[in-house]
Amino acid sequence: MPDSLRELWLRGIAFNAAAPADVLIRLLDEAAGEAGSLMCEGRDLPDAVTDVALRHPAERIRRALARNLHVDPARLAPLASDPSGLVRAYLAGGPRLQPRWVRPLPDDILVSFLTAREGGEDGRLTEREIAGELWSSRQVPPSFPRDMAGHDHPALRLYAAFQWQSLTAAQRDALLDDPDPAVREAATRGGRQLDPATVEAELPPIGSRNRWFVLDTCALSPAVVEQCFAHDEVNPLARNRHTPADALTRLARHPDTEIRKLVATRPDLGPEAAELRQDPDEDVRMRARIQSSIRTWAEFEEVQKVVDHGPDCTCPITRPATEPSPDWYVACAASEEPVLRRVAASWPGLPAELVGTLALDDDEEVRIRLACHHPLAPPRLLLDVFATRPAHRPHLLTLPAFPRTGRAHLVGHPDPEVRALAAADPTVPEPPLEDPDDAVRRAAAANPALTPETLETLLTDLRTAEGAAANPSLPVPRMHALLDHCLSGAATPQTGAWR
Repeated sequence: MPDSLRELWLRGIAFNAAAPADVLIRLLDEAAGEAGSLMCEGRDLPDAVTDVALRHPAERIRRALARNLHVDPARLAPLASDPSGLVRAYLAGGPRLQPRWVRPLPDDILVSFLTAREGGEDGRLTEREIAGELWSSRQVPPSFPRDMAGHDHPALRLYAAFQWQSLTAAQRDALLDDPDPAVREAATRGGRQLDPATVEAELPPIGSRNRWFVLDTCALSPAVVEQCFAHDEVNPLARNRHTPADALTRLARHPDTEIRKLVATRPDLGPEAAELRQDPDEDVRMRARIQSSIRTWAEFEEVQKVVDHGPDCTCPITRPATEPSPDWYVACAASEEPVLRRVAASWPGLPAELVGTLALDDDEEVRIRLACHHPLAPPRLLLDVFATRPAHRPHLLTLPAFPRTGRAHLVGHPDPEVRALAAADPTVPEPPLEDPDDAVRRAAAANPALTPETLETLLTDLRTAEGAAANPSLPVPRMHALLDHCLSGAATPQTGAWR
């Protein structure tokens, strides 16, 4: 048997949706090579397989499991205190291919990382380096700082103090009077962000790394505002929710169209909104028209996620720390402005009757956002977006409502990725096993409608062997027989032996 055929069988079985736990556990054997690691990282696993992988002696298996986005993250909690610092770092860093729906880690795992006193028994990483992986992973929910502000452990209260502007007034007061001196110091520094005089005195020089952050988030004195205008640093002023009203008036009349766009939807905009509705730029006028529908900063943030992005936007889908009211989203769904309907379509809590309405919306981006964001989006819409918008295909395939049948009409589609989707449909009369594209043939070979006789032929063909081994109709005894051959070199049993 060629080594290439052996690898194809191993990979196919590793991703066979019908493979039971005892089959998958065999792939954790060293002799299975990279198939075990690919499996631990790339698919959902039965609990029994996860249990074995969690305590597997091979670090590569535990590292792969740490990156799994299909297994419930609560099951991965032991890896947060794994003897290997690399395993911990892989869990902190999150999946290699980040899903659009951001999946936060459970609080107990976050607490383990943020209170660790060492980075693993192997000494290859420090606890700070592992925490750094966590901060860049998108796995910390926006609500976490507020949740930790009253925690018993000072390291977590310290983290909350660093997120000062996300805290309530009562939480800020408590941290300013915290028994731990490091927490009190951090809280005091946080309080300075809202003191214009202190911000002015401590403002980093032009060109420094932190200056933009200060101008973007902190309360600014009139002198600092003038400095921004003098040095053409007004972009952060347009975003800063503490920017004074007189500065907003000047920004609304700024010659740069991009600056006028930034301020046009702010909820604190005054009479300037009427001027911007007459702006020479069409995009500015549109934003100014919808400004009257934006009353809070939470609403502003949801609109910002839409206005600066096109139909192929694949930005992460996150739950905001503060969410607008359901009534606001409902009003957006009924708006004559397509942008507001796009906002409504992006809210997964939109009522079913409005989902049905927006699924037929004249605006394509409304339909695309509904397909990507709402759990009740019609399957036919998901399939339509898959066929017409390649950028969204990886995300759509992860959605529970994505249709597994009804794809036969796409078998002759010019795009091989769409043909591969159709080839996997068990209702397709004749899976396209001779398609010129490798991925289409592999999907066709994995079609559960194929007969056992056909599978036997496909298993011996390098072009279809991986798909045939991944076919859920492959009997479990045959899976074991293939693994016997791959892992021990035994002769392949006669094809009729497992029927």
